[in-house]
Amino acid sequence: MDRPVFRTEFLHPRYWGLWLGLGLLWLIVQLPYPLLLRLGRLLGRVMLIGAGSRRRIAQRNLELCFPQLSRDERERLLKENFASTGIAFFEMAMSWWWPKARLAKLAHIEGLEHLQQAQAEGQGVILMALHFTTLEIGAALLGQVHTIDGMYREHSNPLFDFVQRRGRERHNLDATAIEREDVRAMLKVLRAGRAIWYAPDQDYGRKQSIFVPLFGIQAATVTATTKFARLGRARVLPFTQERLADGSGYRLVIHPPLPGFPAGSEEEDCLLINQWVEQAVSACPEQYLWAHRRFKTRPEGEPKLYKK
Repeated sequence: MDRPVFRTEFLHPRYWGLWLGLGLLWLIVQLPYPLLLRLGRLLGRVMLIGAGSRRRIAQRNLELCFPQLSRDERERLLKENFASTGIAFFEMAMSWWWPKARLAKLAHIEGLEHLQQAQAEGQGVILMALHFTTLEIGAALLGQVHTIDGMYREHSNPLFDFVQRRGRERHNLDATAIEREDVRAMLKVLRAGRAIWYAPDQDYGRKQSIFVPLFGIQAATVTATTKFARLGRARVLPFTQERLADGSGYRLVIHPPLPGFPAGSEEEDCLLINQWVEQAVSACPEQYLWAHRRFKTRPEGEPKLYKK
């Protein structure tokens, strides 16, 4: 995709409200990092009260995935999850607008050698990530030290789309944004020996998926990871990020290549991916995006798991 370009239409009065909101957010994120963490937690409390359906979805997901926890334990986890979501709002703005040197101080990166080795060998890499609340800042921090391309879905508001893409791409001018449906472009990037951020942990419907267990529940799991790895001749490197509890920043881990992947069948591959998802999410459940209807698509004959 071409680089985002400022258009004079963004000065139209219909965008003034958004400009005002973005300007206020820019001012807020100039505050010290510890204060932003506290403000984010406060925002998370407000979101928890007003979230409505999203709160109920997160509650249901926690019930389904962690039945061994007591109701009180799940409620505490829910509150921490919304606190993390509130912090993520400011992390997004930090990744867009903080000076690169200030942002880099928060990065604690492990396993970079796995990416560097693949690059040295001319090998494409699927950086297999998850939808943690820290995904925006995690991608920004990694993008400062290694070129990573990303899957992209255009925002409906042209001004916000411009600001978002400009903020994301500023960390590495060699990076490209690839439309989520542009399979040909993704394969071209992988065959050129580049690394691309890709997350296979959401429900994209029956057409693109097969059903394999996730936290003991049959979950519609995309098969695209296998296709991309085979057709793009790429390695699959799991990637996780975690906001550190001591306030010192973020632990980013590029894990070794997923063993035995791709395997003999798409079902084996999807099961391997979901087992890894379970492990990664269980290690840091409060920072995962639980507000997504992960089990929305059901096998034929099975009842729905979410209320409308």
